[in-house]
Amino acid sequence: MANHKSAIKRIRANEAKRLRNRYQLKSARTVVKKLRATKDKTEAQALLIEATSMMDKLAKKNVIHKNKASNNKSKLTKLVNNLA
Repeated sequence: MANHKSAIKRIRANEAKRLRNRYQLKSARTVVKKLRATKDKTEAQALLIEATSMMDKLAKKNVIHKNKASNNKSKLTKLVNNLA
């Protein structure tokens, strides 16, 4: 257990950040799943913009690695471009 006042505060702050990161990551995953499931190109393009934005924000905050965000965006863009 933490002995210093600052260490106790750090524990609380880390827990809050962990929960926030988890929520944002889960939200991004949900948008990606919805995007993969859709067959309508116009709807997929709108979801792609949203998913790309979320991936960029997560990478900027180091929740996910920047290369993972880049790979995901690339794959999703290919998927949308190949829709009829």
